Amino acid sequence: MKLATLKSSSRDGRLVVVDRLLTRARAVPDLAPTLQAALDDWTSLEGALRAVYVDICAHGRAGDLPFQPARVAAPLPRAYQWVDGSAYVNHVELVRKARGAVLPESFWTDPLVYQGGSDDFLGAADPIVAVREVDGIDLEAEVAVVTDDVPMGVTIAEVASHIKLLMLVNDVSLRNLIPQELAKGFGFYQGKPSSAFSPVAVTPDELGSAWRDGKVHLPIITHVNDAWLGSPECGIDMTFSFHQLITHATCTRRLGAGTIVGSGTVSNYDRSRGSACIAEKRMLETLADGAPHSPFLRFGDRVRIEMFGTDGVSIFGAIEQQVEAAVAPSQRG
Repeated sequence: MKLATLKSSSRDGRLVVVDRLLTRARAVPDLAPTLQAALDDWTSLEGALRAVYVDICAHGRAGDLPFQPARVAAPLPRAYQWVDGSAYVNHVELVRKARGAVLPESFWTDPLVYQGGSDDFLGAADPIVAVREVDGIDLEAEVAVVTDDVPMGVTIAEVASHIKLLMLVNDVSLRNLIPQELAKGFGFYQGKPSSAFSPVAVTPDELGSAWRDGKVHLPIITHVNDAWLGSPECGIDMTFSFHQLITHATCTRRLGAGTIVGSGTVSNYDRSRGSACIAEKRMLETLADGAPHSPFLRFGDRVRIEMFGTDGVSIFGAIEQQVEAAVAPSQRG
């Protein structure tokens, strides 16, 4: 099943069911006005939503809308919680190696997560708005899952049933602000502006056998200005599965329905697969040549992030964004 949120006068948008090929959308106000409402009552509503999905995939109806990614918000325009991980420890190891730092052994056994801002997510076609190019604007291609209510202390054996949806993410980072923030010993804030999400969120069964063991076993494909940046395989070199990330996140708290858990930047040891962020490409250039030569994103640059099934069908639709300069308050009309 594929679900999306149409932009509307409501900040939480309007829930629609989207057909498998991402051509048609159908509003379901009699079932749930928003995706959050659906997640709050998922046990009761899932069957009815699936029936709509089967119908819209089979044939259209009067009143169905053409599905247009430019008209959608993030599937969850705001969420009660956004927990982003760093499940690809080889990526962290590379970052530290580039600056001569040793990776602590605990990083291989104890997942890294942080709680990000979740009040203002971007739709797949919304611009990346930045104040200054000099801040080091970067993309991060990730996979994320959405949960229902997850109890504190959930076990690995129990956690799979709590993952209801998957999405792609562009976790935008301002690389030149992050080091000074981390140096304070209190985490990210200014270096992590709003993240963008794929046009649709999908139930795990849409991935077929590519979803197993709490991992997505497909490449995530990233382009910048139509130039290939990378296609790393999401299931390879993922040190911590989504099952492990969620059990870690619930060690001392429960998670509310609609919690989003991100994988962190997808990364492979096989460097021929390319990269899912510019920072990693620059690190590899530094190790090979002594200095980076790929620039971070500039105003006007375009980013595309997408994933295809083994049948060649786009699973989530594409995140397609352009970098824009923020308008100063004094210049606003």
